[in-house]
Amino acid sequence: MAALPEEPAEVVVKPDPDAGTPPQPPAAPPAAAAAPAAPPAAAAEGEAVGSGGEAVPPKPAAPGPAASPAALDRQTLVAVLQFLRRSNLRESEEILRREARLLGDDLGAAALSPAGAGLLGAPGSDTDSTGGEALLSRVTAAAAIAIGGSVATVASSSPGVAAVAAVPPGKVGGGVVVEDQPDVSAVLSAYNQQGDPTLYEEYYSGLKHFIECSLDCHRAELSQLFYPLFVHMYLELVYNQHESEAKSFFERFHGDQECYYQDDLRVLSSLTKKEHMKGNETMLDFRTSKFVLRISRDSYQLLKRHLQEKQNNQIWNIVQEHLYIDIFDGMPRSKQQIDAMVGSLAGEAKREANKAKVFFGLLKEPEFDVPLDDEDEEGENEEGKPKKKKPKKDSVGSKSKKQDPNAPPQNRIPLPELKDSDKLDKVMNMKEAARRVRLGPECLPSICFYTFLNAYQGLTAVDITDDSSMIVGGFADSTVRVWSVTPKKLRSVKTAADLSLIDKESDDVLERIMDEKTASELKILYGHSGPVYGTSFSPDRNYLLSCSEDGTVRLWSLQTFTCLVGYKGHNYPVWDTQFSPYGYYFVSGGHDRVARLWATDHYQPLRIFAGHLADVTCTRFHPNSNYIATGSADRTIRLWDVLNGNCVRIFTGHKGPIHSLAFSPNGRFLATGATDGRVLLWDIGHGLMVGELKGHTDTIYALRFSRDGEILASGSMDNTVRLWDAVKAFEDLETDDFTTATGHINLPENSQDLLLGTYMTKSTPVVHLHFTRRNLLLAAGAYSSQ
Repeated sequence: MAALPEEPAEVVVKPDPDAGTPPQPPAAPPAAAAAPAAPPAAAAEGEAVGSGGEAVPPKPAAPGPAASPAALDRQTLVAVLQFLRRSNLRESEEILRREARLLGDDLGAAALSPAGAGLLGAPGSDTDSTGGEALLSRVTAAAAIAIGGSVATVASSSPGVAAVAAVPPGKVGGGVVVEDQPDVSAVLSAYNQQGDPTLYEEYYSGLKHFIECSLDCHRAELSQLFYPLFVHMYLELVYNQHESEAKSFFERFHGDQECYYQDDLRVLSSLTKKEHMKGNETMLDFRTSKFVLRISRDSYQLLKRHLQEKQNNQIWNIVQEHLYIDIFDGMPRSKQQIDAMVGSLAGEAKREANKAKVFFGLLKEPEFDVPLDDEDEEGENEEGKPKKKKPKKDSVGSKSKKQDPNAPPQNRIPLPELKDSDKLDKVMNMKEAARRVRLGPECLPSICFYTFLNAYQGLTAVDITDDSSMIVGGFADSTVRVWSVTPKKLRSVKTAADLSLIDKESDDVLERIMDEKTASELKILYGHSGPVYGTSFSPDRNYLLSCSEDGTVRLWSLQTFTCLVGYKGHNYPVWDTQFSPYGYYFVSGGHDRVARLWATDHYQPLRIFAGHLADVTCTRFHPNSNYIATGSADRTIRLWDVLNGNCVRIFTGHKGPIHSLAFSPNGRFLATGATDGRVLLWDIGHGLMVGELKGHTDTIYALRFSRDGEILASGSMDNTVRLWDAVKAFEDLETDDFTTATGHINLPENSQDLLLGTYMTKSTPVVHLHFTRRNLLLAAGAYSSQ
């Protein structure tokens, strides 16, 4: 089988010396690294503001060759002052003159006369060149924000030479151009002093008063500015060592921020000195990723007019430097619409980020002749039953006669060929599906709950095989424990000496190779050196994945119950791992903020999905295996294309770290759960939130759709399992709403209409859910005495 092209791995990976030897990877030339492609900078319907502004070519001064650097600096300063005088910008001129007095009281006055040029740059003058450069470094920033009526862009055209380019009124300049370099010092340098530190509180409270007094239709949208402005103004004060002003600013305004930002503000409050900012991840996140605000054109024009009238250049500069304003044409959004979408570490997703085409349809399944067993033959006359259920099965795409128009090409990514055992398993699956209970509001599933006793809160991960024959638990003591949940016990393969005595041609050879002496209900797998945070069975039930705090993902054989290989690519704890629905591929995500795509026979990852601003806490394959969803502590969900590594969807709306993901069986929808106790529903094709399910009071760790897609089950730390009507949640969607320029829809007011039932445990948080092939719901968790 051809594999996806390999990417260069971050770490050279060696096989586990204690493990067996897996097949060697084929020699394939490494392809270019498939890093996520950055979305386009501006939306098609609107425009983006604050990501650098218009590119305005600077007009460098052209001094004579004999001029000294100090003379060039002074000539530039004179040019700026004269420009302000000609533009009748008296207030800005005064600001610049006050800055100029740092070098001498006569500098400002001298600069206003033509003779001043000679005075400033005259050879032998008392003002040295270093003073001129120091002055210029301070006043160029002031000049950038001083030209209020026609915003100017100040750029460095050569060492010691500044250039001013006037931008016509109505256009947005780029503010002070600061090259964004990856090292910390360059990132911090963006927080140069831009205004009087004692006026920051006045600036902020002035804008706050303006927004609170604006019309209701604009207030909700403009209120989104409060949080990012608060953060960046505070960081500017801290960086420029105005510690008392920063503390006062924080204490006065931090209570005005939305409750879902409190964790971020708690981290921010610990940054009280410039030294604290160096290497701080939270600070770097705020600085390197622009905070995205989605605002209607009318609201944006209102804000722009206010800042120009008040000449509040300090705030305007932050808006341009650190914010990305995604402007759309149409009515401003309501408070409810905004609250549903905001809350992530970097604001909302840009609309451009969710416009790539996604092949969310299911792949065409190979056709099999299903042999009839005794039960089927007896029921042959009652043709109604199986024939009624088969169309239902077709509707979710399990065995489609036609190619789904939304499905990817069959060979878009290489998938493993079906073995005879796989075909047999698919036949069994189809026969089970023929007897599947059709669920709905009038027919809810039975729930079988598996409680782990005496786990002492050490149960950290659970998974159940597709045929519901085995259950695995990952534990904080580094062990992986596998149980049989059927009368059939777990057995290992016989030793090589015993296998040589077996007749390989016999019909029951698979039964004969198993050693009855090893039969037991529980197998314990040792190998990890830290708590096990994720487990996943392969579709064929021959393999098991586990990931741990030790930074490794281990592949275990369920024939021998030994570790075959340890995959070492993450440098920090790995929070989750999952097999592809077709086997062979698997994904992992961890504390290093990236997800990695692996193949079982490759030591190195095939893809590295980078883009999240915090830990990748959960991962999930799309049913067609062409896409991977990742949930993160940055409160966003991303959908990645397995073929090229691009991020094709960014979903924002949760107010806490994401901990559970579930695709609907037809591949069209995604359900997500987080610490905020809400389940959000997403339409993958259109890239929009289409539902919000409220009811849980604690973190949601488990989500699962029934096999026919009719019911969504959610399990939470609040010790409950809740069942939701998935059909009703999705059936009323009007796709016309999705194509509007605003990119948002109205969510139903009351999600309780979709709640079909709530089932409580005595004292057991729900950490895993699983629907059997006949739609019995299995749930699992560890008993907690608290």
